[in-house]
Amino acid sequence: MKEKILIVEDNPLNMRLIEMILRTKSYTLLKATNVEEAVEVAVREQPDIIILDIQLPDVSGLEVARRLKEALAFSHIPIIAVTAYAMKGDKERIIEAGCDAYLSKPINTRELPRTVAGMLLRRPKNRAEPTSTQIYYD
Repeated sequence: MKEKILIVEDNPLNMRLIEMILRTKSYTLLKATNVEEAVEVAVREQPDIIILDIQLPDVSGLEVARRLKEALAFSHIPIIAVTAYAMKGDKERIIEAGCDAYLSKPINTRELPRTVAGMLLRRPKNRAEPTSTQIYYD
């Protein structure tokens, strides 16, 4: 079975680049351009990994990561943050929010597939049963 990767990215060029990089690895790629779509796809598809842009137009990617990690149905899913933030302390803040890895933009075409492969190897084999898939935002 192919691993499912949910890409949450509002910029069409970045979305296309991530797709092109990962398509060669034969993953099933799922796409969302905003938080509402991302949650809908995550509930329906139960991805193996989420690649999450931190600068989303409706809700901060950091808030999305926090909420996903709080929901039992998604807490086991590794989240790879991609962001243009490259200031001192940003990586730590992103990891603290619940992301499992951090990649800065522009996206490194070699680093992204290595990070995804590493996260897939480390993910838990036994998934939590999705008892609650509700995620709330203030």
